[in-house]
Amino acid sequence: MSLDLLLDHLKHTAALSQVSGILSWDQEAIMPVKGAVQRAEQAGALASVIHARNGDPHIPEWIAAIDQDRLSAFDRRNIAEAQRGYDKATRIPARLAEESARAASQGQRIWAAARAEKNFSAFAPALKKNIDLKREEAKCLSAPGSDLYDCLLDDYEPGARACELQPLLESLRPGLVALREKIAGKPMPRALTGNFPAAGQLMLARQIAVQLGYDLEAGRIDTVVHPFCSGTGGDVRITTRTDEEDPLNCLYSTVHEVGHALYAQGITDEFMPAADYCSMGVHESQSRFWENQIGRSRPFADWLFPAMEKAFGTMSLNGPDQLYAAVNRVETGFIRTEADEVHYNLHILLRFELERELIAGTLEVDDLEEAWNTRFERDFGLAVPDASLGVLQDVHWSIGLFGYFPTYSLGNIYSACLDKAMRADLPGRDDMVRTAQTAPVLGWLRERIHHKGRVLSAPQLIEQATGEAPTAAPLIDYLEAKFGALYDL
Repeated sequence: MSLDLLLDHLKHTAALSQVSGILSWDQEAIMPVKGAVQRAEQAGALASVIHARNGDPHIPEWIAAIDQDRLSAFDRRNIAEAQRGYDKATRIPARLAEESARAASQGQRIWAAARAEKNFSAFAPALKKNIDLKREEAKCLSAPGSDLYDCLLDDYEPGARACELQPLLESLRPGLVALREKIAGKPMPRALTGNFPAAGQLMLARQIAVQLGYDLEAGRIDTVVHPFCSGTGGDVRITTRTDEEDPLNCLYSTVHEVGHALYAQGITDEFMPAADYCSMGVHESQSRFWENQIGRSRPFADWLFPAMEKAFGTMSLNGPDQLYAAVNRVETGFIRTEADEVHYNLHILLRFELERELIAGTLEVDDLEEAWNTRFERDFGLAVPDASLGVLQDVHWSIGLFGYFPTYSLGNIYSACLDKAMRADLPGRDDMVRTAQTAPVLGWLRERIHHKGRVLSAPQLIEQATGEAPTAAPLIDYLEAKFGALYDL
C-alpha cells in the first residue's frame, strides 16, 4: 500500500516535470518573444509546485512503512531516488527553487540577445544572479567546508566529486596535446564549400534521424540557436540549426541530438525515476557515440555522401573518402560544438576550470570574459575576437546548468569504452554503418544502457556493459588510431 502511494506520487511529480520540460522547449523553439516575462513566472510557479511535491512530508512516512527486502532492485532504486529528492527539497527553500527557475528562464532570453549583440556586459547581471542562486543552493545542500561545486555536479552525475573527476579529465590533456602537435603542419584535408539551402539541410537531417532509429511519431525536429534534446518516452523533441555555408553543422548537430533522443525514447517507464537515464555522462555517451564513432566514421561516409549529393547536387568533394576527411578536419577553432574530436575535450577542461572558480567565488563575473579570453589563448593559441565566439557561445550558464560541462568529457570517455566493447560483440558493424542499417547497433545500446535505467551508478553501468571499469585509455587509443591513419602520423 505504501509503495503504491509512493509510486503514484512519483508518477504525478514526473508528469509535472515533463510539463516543465515542454515549457522550456517551447521557450527556445517557438515561443513569441513577448511571452518571455509570462514564461518566467510560469516556470517559477511550476518549480514551486514540483519542489513542494518532492518535499512532501508523506514521503518519509511511506518509505518507512515499506519492506524493502522483498522489493526488486528497480523499486529499491525508486525509493532511493524519492529519498534523494526529498532530502534535497527539504533543504532548499521553496522561495529559492521558484526564484532559480524564474532566473533561468529570464537568463536564457537575456543571453540570446547578448550573444546576438556580442555583448557580455548585457548578460553579466543575469549571470551574476544565476551564480548567486546556485551558490545559495549549494550551501543549503553541502556540509560546512565542503566543495560547493560537488552539490551542483551531483544533479547531473550522481555521486561524482570534482576532486575525483579532475584527474580523470586532466589525464586526457597530455595525449590530446601530443596528438594535436603531431597533426600540426600536416596537409589539411579539403573542406566542403558551397551554398547549401536550409530546406535541403533540414530534409536530409530528418532523413538521417529516421535512418538511425529516431521515431518521429514520438518526436519532432525544430531549429533553435543552440541545439538540444528534450523529453522522454513518447514525446522526445530534438532541435538543430542551419548555416547555408556549412551543412555539416546541421547534420552533425542533428546526429548528436538523435543520440540523446534514442536514449530518451528507449526508457522503459516515462514516470519512474529508476527507469530514467543513469547520468548526464551516460546520456552524453550516447550522443557522442552516434555523432563520432558512427556519424564521423569512414563507413558512414559511404552512405552520407550520395545522400548529400541527392540533397544538394554536385559538391566540392569527390567521393566518400574526401567527405570522411572533411568531417574529421583537425583545426583549432573557437566554438565547442563545432570542435573536432582532438580539440573538443580541451574546450570542456576550460569550462570546467572556470565554472568551478565561479561557484567557489575565486572568480567573479566581472572578470569572467577576460579570464576566458586569457585561458583560451593559453590553451588554443588564438585570441578571442568577440564574446559570441568566447564566453557567450554556450547556453548552459544562462539557465543555471553549473556542473553540466564535465559530463561531456565523461560522455566521450564512456562512448569510447562502449565502442570498444561493441566492436567485439558486433564484428560486422562497419558493414551495417556503411548502409546505415544500424538497428543492431541501437539494439545493443538498448540492452546494455537504455533499458538499465539508473539502478546502477554510471561507472558500474559502463563496467557492466563493457566488462571493464571506465578509463580514458580507450578514448585516447581510438583518437590516436583514427587520426593517425587520417593524417599519416
